[in-house]
Amino acid sequence: MNAAEMTAESAPELLPVRNPITGETLAELPIMTPDEVRAAAERARAAQPEWEALGVKGRVKVLRRFSELMWTGRDRISEIIRSETGKAVGSAWSEVAVLDNMIHYYSLKAPKVLRPQKRKVTVPFAQRAKVIYKPYGVAGFLTPWNYPLQNGLVDAIAALFAGNAVLLKPSEIAPLSVIAAVDLMRQAGIPQNVAQVLTGDGRTGAAMIDVVDYISLTGSTATGRKVALRAAERMIPYSLELGGKDPAVVLEDADLDVAASWCLVGAFENAGQVCVSTERLYVVDEVYEPFIAKLQEWAQKMTVSAENGFHVHMGSLTNTRELARAEAHLADALQRGAKVIAGGERRPDLGPLFFEPTVLVDVTPDMAIMQEETFGPMLPILRVKDADEAIRQANDSPYGLSACIFTKNIRRGEKLAEGVESGDVTINHPMFVFGTPDLPMGGWKDSGIGRRNGPEGLLRFVKPHAILSDNMLLTGPSLTQTDEKTRGFYTLERRLRKVLPWV
Repeated sequence: MNAAEMTAESAPELLPVRNPITGETLAELPIMTPDEVRAAAERARAAQPEWEALGVKGRVKVLRRFSELMWTGRDRISEIIRSETGKAVGSAWSEVAVLDNMIHYYSLKAPKVLRPQKRKVTVPFAQRAKVIYKPYGVAGFLTPWNYPLQNGLVDAIAALFAGNAVLLKPSEIAPLSVIAAVDLMRQAGIPQNVAQVLTGDGRTGAAMIDVVDYISLTGSTATGRKVALRAAERMIPYSLELGGKDPAVVLEDADLDVAASWCLVGAFENAGQVCVSTERLYVVDEVYEPFIAKLQEWAQKMTVSAENGFHVHMGSLTNTRELARAEAHLADALQRGAKVIAGGERRPDLGPLFFEPTVLVDVTPDMAIMQEETFGPMLPILRVKDADEAIRQANDSPYGLSACIFTKNIRRGEKLAEGVESGDVTINHPMFVFGTPDLPMGGWKDSGIGRRNGPEGLLRFVKPHAILSDNMLLTGPSLTQTDEKTRGFYTLERRLRKVLPWV
């Protein structure tokens, strides 16, 4: 083997990162091998104890500095997001804002949630009990391309607050936002080996599952099943935020302008490439015709463009796979009798992956566009008799991630929301649970396991450690767990509960 052959053999395999609008190659990043992934995990495991030893308040200070640096550089980071996804500037900017708000929330919440907690004992005066929370160690994150910064870091930030080291494996389609953010983490004082980025494809992600102590995935249901199986084999905990086919319901008392405009936002934010995107719309018969008229009116006001500005409502899709799936669902629906009342065409004049925001009527529940996740700019609308039928249709899905109900009667809307089979339901404002840090967000059914945000999103990254102490007031040498003294004490305790129920 000559020198040239040896160099070619040892050179890392590279993945190009391209701008979906211009086709420009933004970067070429190495596909990290299993050995490199293992080495990164070893470095993380060695660095994690020092990070944990800072304590929650110490970690809060560092993560707040990171948040300030990110916010100061928000325009630059937003441009990186746009360059690798093709999304509108408003969607890119919101990724920074959601993360900034979440860090602020956990800065206040983490010291309270993670502090040792006293617990009730069985033998008062003789025992005391507490629970302390310990990080798992090294947490791994498989993150998607649709919100590369927000979904790339939202779970990892909680894990860092909890004292874990993190390995981040972003999508090979859009890894640059996470790389830029981790650079800011290092500037803020997070040790280099506490937060590491693993670049590569599915092989790199699979190798990471084999070396971490906790694995988190935001991705498809099919991938989620594979991750869950491997995590189960290794007996490590995991959380999965997976696909959705999220419904929205317009009731007869809805504000039709609010409902029409926000249904479009729910369906076409980031060109419909959102896990909590509105992918099915049910409108009660009483307001169906006027609602459709309002929807068409608002749809005509939408601006689709590659321009940089908050006046743009929708940008490009990010990859050809999503465009092909959206077009396949549209073609199937049209062949089976659906009609397009807005959009329906590609926009090659804007870029290779632009597609008009598309609204369909005369759909049926059995169409692919009403059953399968589309992940593109399609909004199918089904006319229903009443609220009961709307909720029944909304629940008729293997997915259960998010939902929205439009009504002026908030109390009625909240009551109906209790009957919706999804991890969250919003009233009059789709998708906003994600932007509400104190509310847990995650899926039911095929949409996943585990929760992000809220105390739940923090506690999933720690192991509860129970400690019980006995002062030996009622305990002496014994060869049995239950003796006459124990029996007598418990009998007395039971009698006391009749007058002192908290005993």
